[in-house]
Amino acid sequence: IRSSRFNGILVWHPDRLSRNAGDLGSLVDLMDQKLLIEIRTYGQKFTNSPSEKFLLMILCSQAKLENDNKSVNVKRGLRMRCEMGLWPAPAPTGYFNEKRIDRKGQITIDPERAPVIKKMFEKVAYEKWSGRKIYHWLKFELNFRTKSNHHVSLSSIFLTIQNPFYYGVFEYPEKSGNWYTGKHESLISKE
Repeated sequence: IRSSRFNGILVWHPDRLSRNAGDLGSLVDLMDQKLLIEIRTYGQKFTNSPSEKFLLMILCSQAKLENDNKSVNVKRGLRMRCEMGLWPAPAPTGYFNEKRIDRKGQITIDPERAPVIKKMFEKVAYEKWSGRKIYHWLKFELNFRTKSNHHVSLSSIFLTIQNPFYYGVFEYPEKSGNWYTGKHESLISKE
């Protein structure tokens, strides 16, 4: 539009035009400069008239408000789940996210992988195994795989060993300082 290659926009609904106030301001600016002649949606059209630009700004601002409110509601919902002791993300290796509707959001122990994860912690704690030794043990001796059928990477091993989720607590969001006691069964003790 700025290079005068096009002078109009076709869009399903005005709320698709702007992610923020700056985007909307740019569109109105283009209309004021007479570079953007018309915006057409499925049921409306907006031209360079003051009332139509005002309506466009209201519709786009309303979409921004709805988007911001969704964000607030999602964050509140996640915080409430955490306060109930429910982990709000995919379960770490050794656990499953419960699929049953009556137990939605709960985490259960993966009977196939949990004993291996527990043994991994024991080898580090009692036998002083390094992350690399754990990696070789998991990959070459056990052919251990995640739920997505991948071998566990060395960095994942270090993250797992440092994850307090396995002894029953979690921080959410990460690095927020908000700690919760989980309802899930611990695989190890904090000690």
